[in-house]
Amino acid sequence: MRLHQLSPRPGAKHRRKRLGCGESSGHGKTSGRGHKGQKARSGGSVRLGFEGGQMPLNRRLPKRGFNNTNFKPIFGVINLDTLDARFEAGAKIDEAVLRSTGLVNGRNDGIKLLARGEITKALTLEVDKVSAVAREKFEKAGGTLVLRPAKVEMTARTPKGVEREPRERLSRRKKLTAKKTQS
Repeated sequence: MRLHQLSPRPGAKHRRKRLGCGESSGHGKTSGRGHKGQKARSGGSVRLGFEGGQMPLNRRLPKRGFNNTNFKPIFGVINLDTLDARFEAGAKIDEAVLRSTGLVNGRNDGIKLLARGEITKALTLEVDKVSAVAREKFEKAGGTLVLRPAKVEMTARTPKGVEREPRERLSRRKKLTAKKTQS
């Protein structure tokens, strides 16, 4: 069998249904829309999930739990074989270089090195995270890894391992006197 002998299975391809071409076309008059009603009108369609005014399913079901996908950090991924193919030995690579070469793009919370492929060149790489196998292969090739310090934001809930400075608790009277002395 050759390429020119390939064809789709019988019944897999259909002619387009041509509507509004007169009565004798077989799709005349109402053009397959039936008689009257909302669906027969132009623009007469309902949005996805609309149940005619009945409380829709997605609102009837209870909402429970928490999903962290909006808040989890997203890392730009770079693999060893890509670094080996794109950069010369001894090159210093950071996020700016990876973005300028088009290897990383979009909004990321950092760069992560993964272990796909092999690396033969000694490079200096600055990243946020590294897989254990990637670190082993990279250092075996004579490369130097520089891990950037983690970005820790002080939020309402302080992350584990980060200590907050104790705030001085002031009574209402002390707050008022402090405001007066400042102004």
